[in-house]
Amino acid sequence: MIKSLSVLWIYTITMDGSVGPMRVLVTGGSGLVGRAIERVVNEGERREGEEWIFLSSKDANLVSAEETRAVFEKHRPTHVIHLAAMVGGLYKNMRQNLDFWRNNLHINDNVLQTSQEFGVVKVISCLSTCVFPDNTTYPLDETMMHNGVPHESNYGYAYAKRMIDIHNRALFQQYGLKYTAVIPTNMFGPHDNYNIEDGHVMPGLIHKTYLAKKEGKPLQVWGSGRALRQFIYSLDLARLFLWVLREYDEVEPIILSVGEEDELTVKEAVDAVVEGFGFEGDVIYDTSKSDGQIKKTASNAKLRKYLPDFKFTPFKQAIQETCDWFAANYDSARK
Repeated sequence: MIKSLSVLWIYTITMDGSVGPMRVLVTGGSGLVGRAIERVVNEGERREGEEWIFLSSKDANLVSAEETRAVFEKHRPTHVIHLAAMVGGLYKNMRQNLDFWRNNLHINDNVLQTSQEFGVVKVISCLSTCVFPDNTTYPLDETMMHNGVPHESNYGYAYAKRMIDIHNRALFQQYGLKYTAVIPTNMFGPHDNYNIEDGHVMPGLIHKTYLAKKEGKPLQVWGSGRALRQFIYSLDLARLFLWVLREYDEVEPIILSVGEEDELTVKEAVDAVVEGFGFEGDVIYDTSKSDGQIKKTASNAKLRKYLPDFKFTPFKQAIQETCDWFAANYDSARK
């Protein structure tokens, strides 16, 4: 479904010099981050005159250059937030590295190439901390992306995402376009993909805990629980995306994350979800399953240089809101 909000009083200068309304096209608009941006925009963050168009995979298959071009022709965006991707959790990535590489490479190239052709003023693409090298020093920062090979579990996805940064740099060098990318840490919130087999760590934990409580069974967690992660609430991330869209003026990517001091073990995340659902059963850690990367601690120093006073939602509050949303929307949630 496409949802657009248009009051055409704000204008932008397009690449061909013409003046018109600011029209923001969000690819992957029906996913976790897209729905969060839509909610934040609708709840007061939309500026008068902005037009927002949220695309889902039903509107266009962005693996296809022809369908990508057709949807750009239809909507003629001036700005693009590029969220669309083939995504999945650790175990799906391990099984399908080739698919993640090929599909994401096509999607990203199509969106960036078509944006250039249609004179899009600014594109913000969404990367992931998996783009960083596996063997590295910590904390990670924006300059370290290409300093070594990524973790073997998801190298297909990681390299495809890295190529966005290469593409952006080349577009700036050759055409002066300021297309950029953001690097969020582990995201969670309403409208995530809660598939237990193929989802990311947090939505998988939420779904498992919900079922364990409902069925009166132990909660089985894959891995040792020792892996460290920084979690960012999707609604906080959405507010940061709007700041990047309107204010951030670098080609160099920027990490969007809570601070290093807020890094948690997976066990601590499990404890928060258990508390969120009021689960009182046993928790069993299956150490025969991989932990993935043990840590990928990222620095948000660059973000804090720009936004020293940005307030992140407290982790337990964000988890409680997400657990409540999942329980209330279980039948319709992606799973």
